[in-house]
Amino acid sequence: MALFSSVFFVFLFISACSSESSSENSLLITEQSAANLDRKLQNAEDIEENIINSYARLAAKRSDVCPKLIQEALGSQVIERTSEVMVNKHCDYFLYPREGQRISVSVNDRQIEALLIVPALHNFANGDYKVDSYDKHVIRLSYSGATYKPKNLVYDVAVTVSS
Repeated sequence: MALFSSVFFVFLFISACSSESSSENSLLITEQSAANLDRKLQNAEDIEENIINSYARLAAKRSDVCPKLIQEALGSQVIERTSEVMVNKHCDYFLYPREGQRISVSVNDRQIEALLIVPALHNFANGDYKVDSYDKHVIRLSYSGATYKPKNLVYDVAVTVSS
């Protein structure tokens, strides 16, 4: 009986030690899996962002397609888009200004509201926006008139990016 109980306790001790080790291993594997999943998710988000920017770069060549990627020409602070056509309720413009620059937007139609929606919410009717970090900035022009929006609203917009 004593021999049987000794063997039983040794067996119990060995199984307890091995379960701790396996639980530590499973925890390590779970953490690695989570890190891999986060990395894959970030890569997928980066790819999606690149696709959106590629589409916006192509859309910048047309007046009736949104969203658009806009870039300042060398030596110029003003990005002018004339005879733009707002087909839907709004049109987004992507811009990558440098930290410390100021952005202002003017539109030739008072029925169009100009807002910065990414990385922060800012109404350009209240003045310029000071850029805090180099990041994607999304300017949204939307129809805010008192009557129904025309099917194809034509407007001019000027985005000024100054140091």
